[in-house]
Amino acid sequence: MLGEGVQRGLAHTTVRDIAQAAGVGERTFFRYFPTKESLVAGQVRELVPRLAELLTARPANEAPYTAMRNAVLELAAQYDVPPAVFITGPPGRLGPDTRADRFLLSDLESALTEALLQRLKARAPETDEARLRLQAAVKARAGVSALRALFTLYARDDAGPRTSSQFADLIQDAFAALDGP
Repeated sequence: MLGEGVQRGLAHTTVRDIAQAAGVGERTFFRYFPTKESLVAGQVRELVPRLAELLTARPANEAPYTAMRNAVLELAAQYDVPPAVFITGPPGRLGPDTRADRFLLSDLESALTEALLQRLKARAPETDEARLRLQAAVKARAGVSALRALFTLYARDDAGPRTSSQFADLIQDAFAALDGP
């Protein structure tokens, strides 16, 4: 259900659409979720630990941003969702101004920090852990910022990419921007 809604766009998916797809009435939907955005946020939150697992499992010789990009693309392919689904959108539609979305963003950054820390420790076990933790935190937040920039530019209107392939190309470009011109 998440993949289909993301392809159509949250703004174009009604609660009625979601309830019908789930085989329940709208009143039943609202017993469990106060808004359609809360449903999506819950589903996205469930993907965060899986993304961290995929990042941790990437080959040790991959650079941090490369590993993060590949983990995002792998997760998107496994769950048939565009990679930008991890980052909340404009205010009123899972916007960063809502408390729940700040927690979701924080959870994502924390999970990626821990995964990157494990990777950095394995590559440089003699390096001070505090220094590695700072590096991991900066890189994780930079990677999340690349995703947020992508979402901000392309998910606010209907002009953005709609296929997984289009999103994958943009993910490549967003992470490439972190490595330089």
